[in-house]
Amino acid sequence: MGEETTQPEGEAQMSGLEELAGKYLTFKVGEEEYGADILQVQEIIKVPEITKVPHAPQVVRGIINLRGKVIPVIDLRLKFGMQHDEISNYNRIIVVYVQLEGETTTLGMLVDEVSEVCDITAQQMEPLPAFDTQVQTEFIAAVAKLEDRVAILLDMDRLLTQDESAGVQQAASK
Repeated sequence: MGEETTQPEGEAQMSGLEELAGKYLTFKVGEEEYGADILQVQEIIKVPEITKVPHAPQVVRGIINLRGKVIPVIDLRLKFGMQHDEISNYNRIIVVYVQLEGETTTLGMLVDEVSEVCDITAQQMEPLPAFDTQVQTEFIAAVAKLEDRVAILLDMDRLLTQDESAGVQQAASK
């Protein structure tokens, strides 16, 4: 019989963080800073007119026309349980590619402000500390320590719940 080898927990966590290391686009939602893997970012645009979609999930701000393609827009303030805010000159839409129900989908994320592109190493990352089971954290990949601040790194493919994902796909098909 072969001997089973297991990695110590710290090493397993570090190897998972190694896979997450790379360039991230950082941005603000409220007072908090978040990061998205730059490989999933298509572009950053100023906020155009957003058309509301009836009966869409609360997090879906609406849809936009991006060079002839209809793109659903997620309001990250609403997704993260913050107060809805008026659009300002600092707001941007980050257009990203995500996997929704096995398909690559383009969607926009309405954010308060785009910060910078950061090269984040595994040594700068830590797994998210354990929280009460009522706290929704499955879309958080890790926490990054950046100089004098912390950024929450998002797992873009897990950002939306199944219901929100269905609503986004429905909004995109309008």
